[in-house]
Amino acid sequence: MKNKTVYFISGLGADRRAFRKLIFPPDFELIHLEWISPHPNESLADYAARLALSIDTSVPFYLVGLSFGGMLATEIAKELNPVHTFLISSTTSFKGLPWYYHAAGKLRLQKLVPVSLLKKGNGIGLKLLGAKTPEEITLLKQLVTASDPYFMKWALTCILEWRNTERPVNLTHIHGTADNILPFRFTTKPDIIIKGGGHFMVYANATAIIKIITSKC
Repeated sequence: MKNKTVYFISGLGADRRAFRKLIFPPDFELIHLEWISPHPNESLADYAARLALSIDTSVPFYLVGLSFGGMLATEIAKELNPVHTFLISSTTSFKGLPWYYHAAGKLRLQKLVPVSLLKKGNGIGLKLLGAKTPEEITLLKQLVTASDPYFMKWALTCILEWRNTERPVNLTHIHGTADNILPFRFTTKPDIIIKGGGHFMVYANATAIIKIITSKC
């Protein structure tokens, strides 16, 4: 039996550790796409195209994108046609972003956020991300501390300026009802709803996420 190749794209301010509770069967080959440095004023779609250069398209593959990574996965899926794409705590369209994100983008408020502030894993931010257990809080603090604040500021601009409306074929959008970053009430009809799932449900609800992905691979 051939291995099922799955590429993972983590969320903003995160890395492969966000996926570490997703334990797959032995026939799954897991590949984590590492962040690359963005070009000045590079769009989300253009960055996704460069990130996709690391994908081996000579064999069938699957995509899993978390939050910001899901937006990148959406752009990649539009061009490379993976067997299936999974979005976790994300959106396929800018229309799935809250209205206040659009307002912030028009006012370019993200430009006013001090770079130093993006490195602080404070209690309010951790609560918004859905951290509940000591383990989740510790991991999220580690992820935020290790993140590149300049990359985060660039990515925030990309998200606020993103205007995609096309939903790729063969895609499953998984979203939680308790997501505080991308609130459920603003989402564009997710395919699978996890009751009580927060923005970090890829970790907190890992068992449910694994079942969904493996059932379609």
